[in-house]
Amino acid sequence: MTDTTVVSLAREAIWTVLLVSAPALGLGIIVGLVISIFQATTQIQEQTLTFVPKIFAVLLALVVFGPWMLRILVDFGERLLGNLQAFIW
Repeated sequence: MTDTTVVSLAREAIWTVLLVSAPALGLGIIVGLVISIFQATTQIQEQTLTFVPKIFAVLLALVVFGPWMLRILVDFGERLLGNLQAFIW
């Protein structure tokens, strides 16, 4: 296994992690921003107000995007294990 192969695998793994986590993180950021604007305009400074909507938003994103995320991860695993023989030699 050469250093080019290792760097390529690491780059693909990082890209896969970013791609899979983007919907849940993006929706959490959007909900957090909306809640922050709401808190700033109403001057309600309750810290727990931000957690519950974010948790529900991330869970909703996982339910909606879950099959797509699983497909991306399975494809990556199949490519990784399919090329395992080439990586060893």
